[in-house]
Amino acid sequence: MGQAWKRPFCGSLRPEHKGQRVELCGWVRRRRDLGGLVFVDLRDREGIVQVVFREELKAQAETLSPEDVVRVVGTVVARENPNPEIPTGLVEVVAEDLQILNRAATPPFVVEDRVKASEELRLRYRYLDLRRPEMMASLLLRHRITFEIRRYFHEMGFIEVETPILTRSTPEGARDFLVPSRLSPGKFYALPQSPQLFKQLLQVAGLGRYMQIARCFRDEDLRADRQPEFTQVDVEASFVTEEDIFSLIEGLFHRIFPLVGIEPPQRFPRLSFREAMEAYGSDRPDVRFDLRLHDFAELAAECDFLPLRQAATTGKVKGFVVPEGAAFSRKELDSIGEHARKLGLPGIVWMKKTADGVASSAKKGLGEAGVLRFLQAAACQEGDLLLLAGGPEKTVLTGLGQLRLWCARRLHLIPENEFAFCWVTDFPLLEWDDETKRFYACHHPFTSPKTEDVELLEIAPEKVRARAYDVVVNGLELGGGSIRIHDAQLQRRVFACLGISEEQAQQKFGFLLEAFRYGAPPHGGIALGLDRLVMLMAGRDSIRDVIAFPKTTAGNCLLTDAPNVVDDEQLAELHLRFVP
Repeated sequence: MGQAWKRPFCGSLRPEHKGQRVELCGWVRRRRDLGGLVFVDLRDREGIVQVVFREELKAQAETLSPEDVVRVVGTVVARENPNPEIPTGLVEVVAEDLQILNRAATPPFVVEDRVKASEELRLRYRYLDLRRPEMMASLLLRHRITFEIRRYFHEMGFIEVETPILTRSTPEGARDFLVPSRLSPGKFYALPQSPQLFKQLLQVAGLGRYMQIARCFRDEDLRADRQPEFTQVDVEASFVTEEDIFSLIEGLFHRIFPLVGIEPPQRFPRLSFREAMEAYGSDRPDVRFDLRLHDFAELAAECDFLPLRQAATTGKVKGFVVPEGAAFSRKELDSIGEHARKLGLPGIVWMKKTADGVASSAKKGLGEAGVLRFLQAAACQEGDLLLLAGGPEKTVLTGLGQLRLWCARRLHLIPENEFAFCWVTDFPLLEWDDETKRFYACHHPFTSPKTEDVELLEIAPEKVRARAYDVVVNGLELGGGSIRIHDAQLQRRVFACLGISEEQAQQKFGFLLEAFRYGAPPHGGIALGLDRLVMLMAGRDSIRDVIAFPKTTAGNCLLTDAPNVVDDEQLAELHLRFVP
């Protein structure tokens, strides 16, 4: 075996290596000159180790600067002054030879974890940013998770298959990234938003169990947990039910989450979409804390306060109790109301119970007895605060769901280092859009409706539930999937509900409908967002921190200055020209 593969990493040295002569290669983190000795912290991807340079090498070592690349040969010995803060803190290397492989310019920021550089500067010099221990740790964790995922699915009988990156555009979800074809003027490939159709075709082909660590692309607005290109753990299997997928993914999470000391429950709790929305105001609920939404429509319909009474007649009246929230000042309550309006709620009615009696922003309209009825219905204790909102169902549920999170963060009600797993099931199959006056698929158009709801497709499509499911951890959707349609006739009926004509269906998805004619098995699957998964497990706030070379929120790569212009000759080859 080549010598390079026998060389230990700097951060891997331990007391059991004492007395061994080793060769180390790495970057100078820091140099300290102490009398007749020079101490250098040498860093590589696994960590740092202290190297001691005695008199014969002292003059050469004194020329070292941070980030210089060096090769050191020496002997591992017990460290005279142990450092319990680092894994190598019980040993050091006494250098016998030093070779300076490359001098480094002064970096634009200090390569340390507590760096004060802006994110823009760090992304511009990403190769330096990745040298920081916390960034390197994220990439190493990502590797360990990915390796364990592949091993788990291999043990479960899955085969990894690469699906095409250049495919056709099927614009039913987010915008596609388009790639012009030089050989077919006027025609375009699309980068895949998901391997969805190909993994279904692999089931028609008889593969049975497929998985892939797949690169996907979506041309959409970005935020902390989104990128234009991302990675998903793509899974599909034949002859399965929802229960099979649930147990498969729970088994996977039991394999990977212990890598960071997290033990998931044996079985994840389940909530239907309707239950999640009614209790938490979100289809990806954070169930680590309470603050559940309660229905006050019946009480509101009989009260004397006109805004609540009208809301109960035409929409929803919901609310939640904030423990010890009665201590909020009037200014703080006004701040809550202002934030509620930013969330789209028409307003907030607050009520609280104190030692002096009851108080409410609607006390004039409700009277003390009316306020007390609401507080009793909410089982409010002395010192609690009740927040109510009324209006259209979707507005009230989603608005209060976000307000619930906002209050929990401000009051520090979310337990740290706690992980709450759940499944959300029975999503609506279709969602009506008032602007375009048509239905859209809530997941994608290949999701199977629940068997008992199929008869509603033509008469009440808004009531059809899907055989779809999401896995949620701490309010973060880590993956979503469904049991798919495998019958061509049912697929055509769903297309019709989406306003896709027979001709359009044939043009866009004819190859799938044709495949279903030749013995398509029942099948289903799921796609997990690998970037989000690693972000959660690494305890980071943005997926940019767990991707080697991410884009900014504007979709730019600051390192390579992409996207960028191309010259007219390249455009001409592709039969394109730029129109300002």
